Amino acid sequence: MASTPVTQLPLRPPAPALKAPDERESFIPTRDGLSLRVREWGNPDGQPLVLLHGLRGYSGTWRGLAGALGADWRLIAIDQRGRGESSWDPGRNYYTDAYLADLEALVDQLPLGRFTLLGHSMGGTTAYAYAARHPDRLDALIIEDIAPGSSVSGAGAERIKAEMAALPEDFADWGAARAYWRNARPSVGEEALEQRLAESLGETPDGRVGWRYDAAGISRTRLEPDPARIVDLWPVVEAIRTPAFVIRGGKSDFCRLDTVLEMERRNPRFTHATVPMASHYVHDDAADVFHALVEGWLAGVRSGGTAARDQRKSQG
Repeated sequence: MASTPVTQLPLRPPAPALKAPDERESFIPTRDGLSLRVREWGNPDGQPLVLLHGLRGYSGTWRGLAGALGADWRLIAIDQRGRGESSWDPGRNYYTDAYLADLEALVDQLPLGRFTLLGHSMGGTTAYAYAARHPDRLDALIIEDIAPGSSVSGAGAERIKAEMAALPEDFADWGAARAYWRNARPSVGEEALEQRLAESLGETPDGRVGWRYDAAGISRTRLEPDPARIVDLWPVVEAIRTPAFVIRGGKSDFCRLDTVLEMERRNPRFTHATVPMASHYVHDDAADVFHALVEGWLAGVRSGGTAARDQRKSQG
């Protein structure tokens, strides 16, 4: 796709991300002394749904889903370490084991009983790992556009590596920042683009526009990873004992259909849906379809769980 000329894009800063009326914020400590921002929406006494964003995402990316789900749900999202209002890791520990420990700290400190877990891309890797380690804590697992091998090889993995290798340190103005995100994410709408600007960038003391996440540390982890800390998701997927739903984009270069079908063959607890018009960013590209898929599948899981409990009671 041809680059959008910077001069055609507004130089004004983005409007602050519009918070939902019921949006609540707090901070929790991690096990290694960092601070994570927590955003919540919905019924504080509702069924918990924990949400994990992707590599360069942010907790506010889930506001649309929060607005779409019914009042029975308590949605909980974090800015993962190194992003948003959460602490940057001075040791640059941006690997799955650290994200998993952060999720475990969140679950323990809120505290949560049984809950549902949804993860996109990098957050999906953490979600797979948590589901395999804690089968007694999850009612259901939803994964957005990541499968075994996605982060290691293939067109999507190479695209993300190229993006991180070419990542600008900062931008001269908001027009240049808009041009960067428009060219990097051509499929997202204007509202999602402006939200991404507001959540991922801010003005620096010298008047430029810089990242609100640890771009250098996160890039290093992706470009020069420690091979011993890269998670092989195949044994993780095979170990999961929770109902699991994969939502993939039909135009995704990251989550291959044949790999998802192999996941279903190896573990019958998995099922999937493909959203034809969406790329790797299904919840941005086709928000209404994504929300309907999540809501419908969760309704089925909940009704199935109720039926199973009723059957056990009648047999008891």
